[in-house]
Amino acid sequence: MKSYDLELERAVNDIKEAKAKLVCIQLPDGLKPQAREIQQHLEKNTDAKIVIWMGSCWGGCDVPVNVKDMGADLLIQWGHSVYIRSW
Repeated sequence: MKSYDLELERAVNDIKEAKAKLVCIQLPDGLKPQAREIQQHLEKNTDAKIVIWMGSCWGGCDVPVNVKDMGADLLIQWGHSVYIRSW
């Protein structure tokens, strides 16, 4: 994870700002091996429970719409482009 700037502190701040209690993170395949480390960092620094979307992640247009049905307050996607925060 050291070779990427994942903007984890920005994610922490967004989670806190949204007062999110359940957050889904969506990662491209290349970052999925670091999913647990990212999850632990976010949970340690916020009051949120973090779940990892293990389905596809083909970019900002590949939003797992059923995540809202799970009760997620926030979806954070990581990719090769600009940081995206949804709802």
